[in-house]
Amino acid sequence: MNPLDFKDTIELRRTRTTILNAGTPESKREEILRYFHATYSIDEQLYDTLIRDEAFYLRPEPLRHPLIFYLGHTAAFYINKLSIAKLIDHRINHRFESMFAIGVDEMSWDDLNDAHYDWPTVSEVRAYRQQVREEVDSLIRSLPLTLPITWDSPFWAIMMGIEHQRIHLETSSVIIRRLPIHEVQELPLWPICPDSGEPPPNSLLPVKGGQVSLGKEKTHPLYGWDNEFGTHTATILDFKAAQYLVSNREFLEFVRDEGYHNSQWWTAEGWNWVTYSKSEHPLFWINNNGSYQFRTMAKIIDMPWNWPVEVNYLEAKAFCNWKAAKTDLPIRLPSEDEWYRLRDIHDIPDQPWWQTAPGNINLEHWASSCPIDQFRFGNFYDIIGNVWQWTETPISGFEGFEVHPFYDDFSTPTFDTQHNLIKGGSWISTGNEATRDSRYAFRRHFFQHAGFRYVESSQPLAEPQAMYETDQAVSQYCDLHFGPDHFGVESFPVQCARICLEHMAGRPKTKALELGCSVGRASFELAKEFDTVHGLDFSARFIKIAFQLQEKGYIRYELCEEGDIVSYHEHSLAEYGLDQFRGKVAFHQADAANLKDVFTGYDLVFAGNLIDRMVNPARFLSTIHERLNPGGLLVLASPYTWLESFTKKDKWIGGFRKDGEPFSTLEGLTEILQPHFKRIAEPRDVEFVIRETRRKFQHSLSQLTIWEKRI
Repeated sequence: MNPLDFKDTIELRRTRTTILNAGTPESKREEILRYFHATYSIDEQLYDTLIRDEAFYLRPEPLRHPLIFYLGHTAAFYINKLSIAKLIDHRINHRFESMFAIGVDEMSWDDLNDAHYDWPTVSEVRAYRQQVREEVDSLIRSLPLTLPITWDSPFWAIMMGIEHQRIHLETSSVIIRRLPIHEVQELPLWPICPDSGEPPPNSLLPVKGGQVSLGKEKTHPLYGWDNEFGTHTATILDFKAAQYLVSNREFLEFVRDEGYHNSQWWTAEGWNWVTYSKSEHPLFWINNNGSYQFRTMAKIIDMPWNWPVEVNYLEAKAFCNWKAAKTDLPIRLPSEDEWYRLRDIHDIPDQPWWQTAPGNINLEHWASSCPIDQFRFGNFYDIIGNVWQWTETPISGFEGFEVHPFYDDFSTPTFDTQHNLIKGGSWISTGNEATRDSRYAFRRHFFQHAGFRYVESSQPLAEPQAMYETDQAVSQYCDLHFGPDHFGVESFPVQCARICLEHMAGRPKTKALELGCSVGRASFELAKEFDTVHGLDFSARFIKIAFQLQEKGYIRYELCEEGDIVSYHEHSLAEYGLDQFRGKVAFHQADAANLKDVFTGYDLVFAGNLIDRMVNPARFLSTIHERLNPGGLLVLASPYTWLESFTKKDKWIGGFRKDGEPFSTLEGLTEILQPHFKRIAEPRDVEFVIRETRRKFQHSLSQLTIWEKRI
């Protein structure tokens, strides 16, 4: 068990996560030291269930590395993160810390990776693990420690390593469960629940609606992953929830009703998975000529019909669709918010503050599932523990989400609408996983120790949206509008809006129109003084960001740093003093060259970097006066970058030779606009900088001209 002496395996299995804001520094140091060694020891004892070293190199899950990777991964993680945190300045094994650095996220079920890895021997990896253990032990004993420990503290990196190892305790147990049964053995540390039988009938019970508040503050006393921080509130309508988790017996009805052969119950994604996998029943069921057995981590047992069924999201979703049709009720999986509502109204104590785990969780009871009616919470059972519970909610960050610099790819790759949240924890969920605020999500076809509870709810589900804008062209404009200044050049839309407002001094400011508004910054800036601002853009890719800003008040996007490395950014209207003007702005997807009649009666029309991207700019310029009030201003800005890919050369309004002489765009503008406008200021150049990567920028000049409609 190494440097620390644990009284018995029960103490080892019942270890609780560390409270980070209580006690003295020295007592906390000792507590973290014990937590570290308990985590390390139980991780190693999990792998003792493998009978021979050869089992470490098998791939029972073809989309995951063999277990030899995970044996090395949790150790290498400590060194890699401590290096990033600059708590150590040396490596233990460069090769291992590269080989074992990055795991596998199942991008799709048929994305097989047959790459050959020159894996080291088990004894070499175990020797490396011991070196890492001694290194971290020494660091915990010597590193300065002050309380409270927050995510800015050096000790946060150590807690990160410990909690990460706890996650892989569960991940590896799932892989072990898929090994051939003759490759594993039962051990006293991992007892299987001896109770099984027939389940009670499931029923839907009422759950009172109310307010749900999620998200941690940075002062929270427990370690958390970055996606747990921020704020989120929701109002939940009254709903009904199944009294029990769906049991193997209840799910058997779906199997016997040819559920795996009827596409009507499945989403398109789900049916593709069924077709590919050729699944006939849940993964951990073993069909022996119509008689089923059940695979636990290290043993095959008679089917425990009153244990919770373990399936992926796609199977759980199909069951709910089938159940809804059979009962004619709006049955589905719960949302994350609904699950929290059910949990919170039962006032369940949180780990580490409970006396004994109130459910089959934290390894405090069994190393397997148990009957669904064994752990009661009011009128419900297994609100936490036994198996994870799939939800309908794809994971995303809460408002105020920040990426932790020590682990910048823990959460953000899952903010893609393809990873659904699982809640409640399983029998082997320990540490952070067993706390109220934990938020973990997996691909919908992924297998974990996960089942589900269904609900009857009329509350609409939010349409999933990727948290971060990943379209690089759109992201670059998010940065142009809301990102930091580059090379001392102020945001282009901010400059333009300020110039517009300067020339509107003393003029009516009832309505303004921005054409080619992109992601909307100038529209919000104009709303500081205008009663109403309409922002129009032809591109749905860009205007959706403006809509999001108006609805939510913030945007999130990723930028290319170099190659495949990206950074994540969030900006809000509030940080620029614009939040209060949201109600004065309306965005529309529209073609500036073919505007509806409703877009008229404006005191200002601003078109920034638009005319040299139009198919027929002359037509637009010759009719725009119809949209303006007498005395209103037309403000144009353009770098005059004429390209035939946007505008055929015979439609250019300048940038060519006319009668043998150079004819500029300014001359063309004057010629077209003169019948209805007079220019009231000298043209001026407005700089703008578009960031492409960390080291590549476009620095351009846009000529801005101001035209007054003749009275």
